[in-house]
Amino acid sequence: MATAALAFCPPALGSTGPHSRTLRFDGRRLQAPRSWPVYRLAEHPGMCVRLDRRAVYLGAPSANQHCPANLIGRRRAILVDPSARRGRAASGSALAAAASGARSSASGAIFTGLGFDACSAPSAKTMAAWGASPYRAIGVYIGGVNRACSQPNLSPEWVSDQTIAGWHLIPTYVGLQSPTSSCSSCAKLSGAQATTQGEAAATDAVAQAAAVGIGRGSPIYFDMEAYSRTSSATAATLAFLEAWTEKLHSLGYVSGVYSSSASGIADLGDTVGSDYTPPDDLWFANWNGQQSTTDPYFPASAWANHQRIHQYQGGHNESYGGATLNIDNDYVDGATVGTAAPLAGGDDPVGALDLAGSPAPGQVRVKGWALDPDAPTQALAIRVFVGGREGADGAEEFELGPIAGGVHGGIGAKYPGAGPNHGFDASFATVRSGPQPVCVYALNTGPGADSLLGCKTVGIPVAIVLSHLRASARGVHVRVACEWPTGTACPGQFVLRTRVRVALPRHRGRPLRTRVVNRSLARRGFRLAGERAHGFLIPYSAAGRLLLSQHGHLKAQLVAAIPGGRRVRMLGLGR
Repeated sequence: MATAALAFCPPALGSTGPHSRTLRFDGRRLQAPRSWPVYRLAEHPGMCVRLDRRAVYLGAPSANQHCPANLIGRRRAILVDPSARRGRAASGSALAAAASGARSSASGAIFTGLGFDACSAPSAKTMAAWGASPYRAIGVYIGGVNRACSQPNLSPEWVSDQTIAGWHLIPTYVGLQSPTSSCSSCAKLSGAQATTQGEAAATDAVAQAAAVGIGRGSPIYFDMEAYSRTSSATAATLAFLEAWTEKLHSLGYVSGVYSSSASGIADLGDTVGSDYTPPDDLWFANWNGQQSTTDPYFPASAWANHQRIHQYQGGHNESYGGATLNIDNDYVDGATVGTAAPLAGGDDPVGALDLAGSPAPGQVRVKGWALDPDAPTQALAIRVFVGGREGADGAEEFELGPIAGGVHGGIGAKYPGAGPNHGFDASFATVRSGPQPVCVYALNTGPGADSLLGCKTVGIPVAIVLSHLRASARGVHVRVACEWPTGTACPGQFVLRTRVRVALPRHRGRPLRTRVVNRSLARRGFRLAGERAHGFLIPYSAAGRLLLSQHGHLKAQLVAAIPGGRRVRMLGLGR
């Protein structure tokens, strides 16, 4: 992934000594390490100003730098650019506008099609030449401690001109990397400070975005390069990215994450269905050459509503209109900065199921968002099926009404015309137990059809509790409490069983053989009401009494089964 686009490095002024030398440029004096090469950029047109190298660059970087697309690393260079002082003044006014809540010139839009990313934003002339290319989206690197290229072209004017010309921008921030990052020269995040560092990265990314005219409602993608997936590195990286997402949401921006499919994307994919706060959009690097947004490293149902970018090819040269760039290739179907597009999905509702779980026995919780393009400011009704999709045999249906009207981070930013109030988070009672598929639908309000937001398998705890268990001469006594809702019927059955060793038929001349078999000692049904408890006697059957008389003492298993699950307790019978 190409990395670039922070404010320019200031001159590093140091003390004189045997290992330093004095340089004079633009009427200024500065000290630099004697071993570092010095490049006067006026003498090297097109030189890539690499900020990850120990070097001194004097002058303004070229508008047409020849940089590899895959540069990344900690800032080490000294860049003395006379225009940087003017740029810092302009940035200050942009940050003040952002702090006051003023909207900048460009905001979020969904784009589907081909894109590319290069280390440094191309000049306006190159962008015009590339109008003949099949691409209409471009990654622009707006900040981060691990950038590797300067950004002489990136400015509010450049952003405005390119979006007006029909380009869609993918703002990317290259901050602290995972503790086990494959980038040996990169600054790394700390497991102990991951949350604080993630929040700081988001705050700085918003400031950098505002400085170049990328306003609220825009996505910002964090570039988390490939890393080794150890338990500690994964925990630290996920904590950092969750803090990044939550802070961006609070500042009015959409959260995105770029990473390798086999590391960061796989770790994010493993959080699906949990309470983890995921990024709004995913940008995955899997160089398989396929122009699609499918990937085996995360569930197909996740980030499925125009929330994906696929980097399908790494750095290589391409030329259009006589201009050559070294680029990575992307297939885009997600959030960008550009001319606003209609809400995706046509007449059907759009949305996502973020979480499905069971907070207590007999309870199901669903969380996500949904909106209908035909009524973009209205709350939508949600329908849930427990036990399968709509129409599946035995699936239990729940109408939750117009509940998709709560605030959901990032939705108002992604769809500014719809507003932020399209989130839902609801719990309801069910008589199902055990692992159950839970499928959530957004109900259409106008032309079109209902939309499946997603299905997730939920383990619903068995809603009965067994207590006061004891054996007597007549049978087994047990108290059962049903945790289903008040007024629901709670039918079930008890089975008392044991394992005994029995003799097999003996053949002449052969030794006696035995085997262990299961035997039933008692069986009876029961019926409770939800939120009620009752004591039951499970009387021994005739066969059970005979077994007890033959063995004197048995270890037994009491099974209490209700639809979808069961509870099991062990006890001793007899002497």
